[in-house]
Amino acid sequence: MNTKKPILKLISILSISFFIICGTVGGKAEASTISKHQDLIIINKYYNKLAYFHNGKLEMVESVATGKSWDKTPVGFFEIVNKIKNRPYYTGKIPGGDPRNPLGKRWLGLDANETYGDTYAIHGNANESSIGKHISQGCVRMHNASIEKLYDKVQVGTPVAITYSYKSFVELTDIYGYDFQGYNMK
Repeated sequence: MNTKKPILKLISILSISFFIICGTVGGKAEASTISKHQDLIIINKYYNKLAYFHNGKLEMVESVATGKSWDKTPVGFFEIVNKIKNRPYYTGKIPGGDPRNPLGKRWLGLDANETYGDTYAIHGNANESSIGKHISQGCVRMHNASIEKLYDKVQVGTPVAITYSYKSFVELTDIYGYDFQGYNMK
């Protein structure tokens, strides 16, 4: 009997489970590169929530929509690589700023899956009832008012951790090495 195959299978399953819980698959940046007081966005696909941290303080927690299947919204460490107001929806030939535009009025492009902020993003939407659901083609959708607030706060280069975890945002900041100092909900 070959005992190597069951052991390798168990190791693979345990590794995948760890990455799913901690949210460390597929990203470019390392968790250790997050400065203890810089901004940080955590998106948890398990709860479909986004948390924004500024200078060690929690500034925002918002409901979001994520990919309609596990593989649509990538998990890992990324960063915001561009910020675009009124981005056109090229596929549907809908101009930026049009109320029918499914991208809303703000686009925070991510360098996910070796892209350059043109494929994956945190953005607004034209269907407010989609928020809180697993429904997108891979982007993270927010209520339009929420993405406009976030857009004004974050800078290009802000790290974004996307995970699928039952852990709280506070627990995740500890895992990612971020120095969370307390709530600052204004």
